[in-house]
Amino acid sequence: MMQTHQKLAHSKRARDLTIEDRGELLKQLDWGKNLSDASLDRLTHSSDALDFRRRRFIYRAGDPADSLLAIVQGRVKLCRIEADSDREAVIDILSRGSLFGESALYSTAGLRENSAIAYEQTLLLKIPAGAFQESMAEDQLLHNYTFRLIGQRLENAERRLADFALNAIPQRLERMLEEFSQRYGVAEDRGVLIDIPLPHREIASIVGSTRESVTVRLNAMRREGTIDFVNRKILVKRPTGLAAS
Repeated sequence: MMQTHQKLAHSKRARDLTIEDRGELLKQLDWGKNLSDASLDRLTHSSDALDFRRRRFIYRAGDPADSLLAIVQGRVKLCRIEADSDREAVIDILSRGSLFGESALYSTAGLRENSAIAYEQTLLLKIPAGAFQESMAEDQLLHNYTFRLIGQRLENAERRLADFALNAIPQRLERMLEEFSQRYGVAEDRGVLIDIPLPHREIASIVGSTRESVTVRLNAMRREGTIDFVNRKILVKRPTGLAAS
């Protein structure tokens, strides 16, 4: 059944998805599996399916914060972009099943503070904040999930802030690789492959460094035997305790 719906997401464009298609896709998401019938019906009928090509903005800082978005296929980069210089700080890279745009539930200004960009070809379900709030009020499981999500993202932000304040670039880079090997890792004979393309400029934006410094450090780690490069992806040879090595 899961493979059928994954094929559906790949084979149909967003504009061709029926209400029934959207409901089936919503039910396959981790947080959508246990929705009550009333919540599933409300979120399905109020949702819109959207396609985004790689590097396209889903929303920008300053856009209205009026909806949440669920990733049906692809990945999304959350970032903050400095207006004057276009410098980018990557907040996170989210994969299939993730819910984002949750600031629509609590923003007093009603505007996005960050930007969201399609990291690759992406299919999303866009859900109006009002419909989501109604479902949260009626569905305790959805209410609990949403508050855990907001709490986890707050904890991650606080941890990264402490990391930036206390650790140098090499330690930040090692922590990032350890985290990504857990989130996106595929076990292989030689270690864990981080199954997402990570250009050095993206890594630099995540750890708060320059592309040149990241390249130098990654090359040193490869010489040390900690990592290797495989088809534009990083193979972590010692994922356990990497940050302590």
